[in-house]
Amino acid sequence: MIGLYADNAVHGIIFQLSLLTTIKIDNMEGMLKSGGLKDKTIMITGGGTGLGKSMGKYFLELGANLVITSRKIDVLQNTATEMMNEKGGKVLPLACDVRKYEEIEKVIKNTEEEFGQIHGIVNNAAGNFISPTERLSHRAFDIVVDIVLKGTYYTTLAAGKNWIAKGQPGTFLNIVTTYAWTGSGYVVPSACSKAGVLALTRSLAVEWAKYKIRSNAIAPGPFPTEGAWSRLLPGDLAKKFDPAERVPLKRVGEHQELANLAAYLMSDFSAYVNGEVITIDGGEWLRNGGEFSHLENIPTEMWDMLEKMRGK
Repeated sequence: MIGLYADNAVHGIIFQLSLLTTIKIDNMEGMLKSGGLKDKTIMITGGGTGLGKSMGKYFLELGANLVITSRKIDVLQNTATEMMNEKGGKVLPLACDVRKYEEIEKVIKNTEEEFGQIHGIVNNAAGNFISPTERLSHRAFDIVVDIVLKGTYYTTLAAGKNWIAKGQPGTFLNIVTTYAWTGSGYVVPSACSKAGVLALTRSLAVEWAKYKIRSNAIAPGPFPTEGAWSRLLPGDLAKKFDPAERVPLKRVGEHQELANLAAYLMSDFSAYVNGEVITIDGGEWLRNGGEFSHLENIPTEMWDMLEKMRGK
């Protein structure tokens, strides 16, 4: 069993940057105009590292007040200092284990004391194991479900109840995976949990719309995150997997691309978007979901031969 317990989500597949064949996109810039999130307070679970950190930096750049949470306060404090030095603005780091409802309630209370109101929540905290399912203990299964599914619905329930009681609108953005709807072997606890988060997203989009609370989700494909893939597949094992080869665009994602999409969904520009899950994976799940998609590996000469055979 190969495992990862992380406060930043392992979405789709994330890989150690040094092992990738990447294509750098020149002049990758933010999508929204300056001030696109001005005066909004946004909380990101698992916001101290990885994709959560990248989204947070862009939110801050767009004028948001930022709250980042995870279990590790030292990591959060370092990230908060780095963000404010780089982007300015205000970042509040708060330790929180999303498996504990009372800690989430405390974060909400502390955030409101600091900023007055929370406008949006990004449910980003996650954990994962890569393992044949029969090799997992029930405790290992529980760890993933507790962080990914329970952590998301605990945070959503606490924030949603608070917004409804105070008559405040709000926005949820849940980070899922493409295997939330396809399923996937060897990450079954994560697949079960992310499927539940997707159902939560769509269900509450309908139920809580009357309170002016929106719920959407992003399903990322491979985005390089330093060190994460090496924790999932340590040693030489990771070198056997090149995520870019699975993607029709033949590259992995840039963090700014994900941050652009997340910022749009947290902003008022997306006010009519509700209950959606948006995939950002370069076409990966479509290619690998097709029964014959891997025939792209057939060389040109063989296609020529097959074409001649059809002619006969």
